[in-house]
Amino acid sequence: MFNKKTIEDVDLKGKKVLVRVDYNVPLDSGFNVTDNTRIKLSIPTLQYLLKQDAKIILMSHLGRPKDAVDEKYRLTPAAKELEKIMGIKVKKFDETYSDEIRDYIDKEMKPGEIIMLENLRFNAGEKKNDTAFAEKLASLADIYVDDAFGAAHRAHASIAGVAKFLPAVAGYLLKKEVEALGALLESPARPFIAVLGGSKVSDKILVIANLLNKVDSLILGGGMTYTFLKAQGYEIGKSICEDEQLQYALDMIGQAKKNGVKLLLPVDIVVAEEFGENSESKNVDISSIPPGWEGMGIGEKTTELYVNEIKSARTIFWNGPMGVFEFDKFSGSTVAVGKAISESDAVTVAGGGDTLAAIKKYSLSGKFTHISSGGGASMEFLEGKTLPGVAALLDK
Repeated sequence: MFNKKTIEDVDLKGKKVLVRVDYNVPLDSGFNVTDNTRIKLSIPTLQYLLKQDAKIILMSHLGRPKDAVDEKYRLTPAAKELEKIMGIKVKKFDETYSDEIRDYIDKEMKPGEIIMLENLRFNAGEKKNDTAFAEKLASLADIYVDDAFGAAHRAHASIAGVAKFLPAVAGYLLKKEVEALGALLESPARPFIAVLGGSKVSDKILVIANLLNKVDSLILGGGMTYTFLKAQGYEIGKSICEDEQLQYALDMIGQAKKNGVKLLLPVDIVVAEEFGENSESKNVDISSIPPGWEGMGIGEKTTELYVNEIKSARTIFWNGPMGVFEFDKFSGSTVAVGKAISESDAVTVAGGGDTLAAIKKYSLSGKFTHISSGGGASMEFLEGKTLPGVAALLDK
């Protein structure tokens, strides 16, 4: 249940609307957008605003400039890409705020037009959630719309600060994200299975802890599993491991047992002599990992075990690859698990940058119920945290 006001709950006719989008898109060496997914996700909200004859003022971040103008992080390519997608002119400014921009909006801009401000992170006040910067941004508009779920976990000026000065509501994407992820925690069809991968246990500590109170089965893969294996006394060779998380791994194994959660860990591993695409490799039992060799992903028996478990699910959340999928030689487990999830008749939700990269690379989109646009935001939401970008919106 989404208990915040959306663009459909307020009068936007002819209003100046400041819209926070997430256009943090990848660019090639020629400054062309190489993946416009995030821009496309904002279109339903923008189309609704256009139908309301609103003046649309877009703002976003791109990359990690050091609080100053950096030519390679300008939002001009994103503005051009939006123009191509929507087929209308998008006027791009080279500043995040100025009196000239405000005068243009008030005196020259017509209802139904779109402008885009420069990269918010060119201004040091953005990440600091500086009140003065937030107030300047707010002065450009009558209403604030947050449609940047990917940045909703950041208490930045354009996310939380602006909402103190303007009526703040959600766009369609933000609402969709919160509803899809919220359903996992509040009312999942059972059995509910979470599939977590990736390299670091530390990145998933709070998520694992929270999900162990929600799921029926928890499947672990990828680099984080070597920490769990070492914690249980197995030789892991040169495999990635967070020694400071060994006790945590044991605690989670104990917690799963206490909660009656089925915790699935690898029974075999694909190992290589060294980290590389063409390194000699073999499939070994977890009790037979050679000293000096490195784990590259879950093994054949484990993959089959995980796929069979996935087939029993009615709700699935997936975050993180099962191995080093960047190397095709070691991508088989991630592809097999991803394919099983995508072809399932269960409610299926995926999130995280590497997960989305694997889905795209191996054409696994299939029948996913929802693919989250926000890696960090989705994980913090599933940790049970309140996201600043959601908290700042008007309650229904």
